[in-house]
Order: sequence, then C-alpha cells, then structure tokens
Amino acid sequence: MELKLILEALLFSAQKPLSLKELRDVFSAAVEHAEGDGTVRALKKVKESELTIALEQLAQEHEQAQRSYRLTCVAGSWQFVTQPEYAPWLKALVGHKLRPPRLSQPALETLAIIAYRQPITRAEMEQVRGVSVDGVMQTLLERGLVEQVGRAEVVGRPMNYGTTALFLEYFGLRSLEDLPAADELRRVVVQKPESLVTAEPGLATVPPEQLALPTEPQTSEGGAPTAEAPTGPAEPPTQEQEG
Repeated sequence: MELKLILEALLFSAQKPLSLKELRDVFSAAVEHAEGDGTVRALKKVKESELTIALEQLAQEHEQAQRSYRLTCVAGSWQFVTQPEYAPWLKALVGHKLRPPRLSQPALETLAIIAYRQPITRAEMEQVRGVSVDGVMQTLLERGLVEQVGRAEVVGRPMNYGTTALFLEYFGLRSLEDLPAADELRRVVVQKPESLVTAEPGLATVPPEQLALPTEPQTSEGGAPTAEAPTGPAEPPTQEQEG
C-alpha cells in the first residue's frame, strides 16, 4: 500500500487540516488497530521528510488531474480544498461565513514590517513607518495575527513581536518562506538603542511623541535665522499688558 494513498485517505476523512506531527501521531497510533498488519508496523516510525515527499507527489497528481479540489498546505498543515471557481455553488450549499472586517492600510503596512523583520519591537516598527503603531498593534494582537515572542536583547528589554500561524492561514501561505520578496523593506536601517532614553534620570522612558527629531532652524529671506516659537505654556499677561 502506497504511503501517499494512506495520506489521501487520512486527509479526505479529517475534519481539519493536519500537520506533519499530527500525521506521524496517527501512524504511531495505528499500530494498536493493526491486528498483525506488517505494513502498519513498518510505517509506525515514518519520517516527516518521507511524509512531505509523499504529500507533494499527491498534490501534484491532483493538480494534473484537474479535479474540482486540490491538496494544499497552509500554515504548515495539509488539507483538501475546493477550487475557487466552484465558490458560488458551495456558498449556496453551506451558506456564507461571516469574515472579520478587512485590515486597514496602516494595519497592513505594520503587519508587513513585522512579517519581514521579525522579531521586532514597537520602537523599530515606528522607525520604519515613521508614525506611532499603538493603535494598529492593538488591532493585530486582538485579531491574533501577531503575538509577543520574547524580549529584545537591548537595554530596557522591550517586547519583541512576530506573526502567528493564523497570519499564514489568513493570507494562505504555507510558511514565511512563501512571502513575496521585499528587498526594499529589508534594506531599511533600524537603529537599536544603546541605552534607555529617559526624560530625567530615574524617570520612565520618554513617550514616542516626545522623541521627535530636531528640525533645522528656519531662516528669513536674508539668511538670518528666525526666532523659534515657544514650546512651553504661555505665561499669564502682566497688568500693563492687560491694560
């Protein structure tokens, strides 16, 4: 009995996608129901590499047969799915599933930065985007597309973030290696802080909005620098000014 045919039967009967580990567990547990079958015992310790080769062959055969369904791997798990062109009839059969609202453009931009640069801190994301990411990060975390993946090895130990398996499923990716090339995004230099920046010694980290880069002094038409507008609160007018 061919390995790929056994896998075909398992995936056809499964109610959910199966990972290589789950498939190996099935082969190990099948010995209890083997009743002396030598083939079942021989496949008890099948390797993941052997499973991958058999699954790839099976997927290619289904693709060449041009059936109404195909075998695909999403987020590291294998499953049979129908071809997109049959969607109208399937929707009529099973009904519409409510999908979460689409991600906004800022959320997609931030998610792309995390996907290509992970693990990455919020401060590093803001260096690449040039704006605060607090709002979009809350959305991405609530949707389960990103998660905390430990702390960065820099002063202050800020939290690192990375994508989840749900991210791969959301975009129909087999793994992060299937992401489109984004050399320009990877070339953006992100400077890691050498020390913890504080407003004053002993205080907490300065909020991002207070860490704006200094601007060039404005000059008048004659070339002389103009006076800068005061940044602090205006002082109350004196009695002479009020009069």
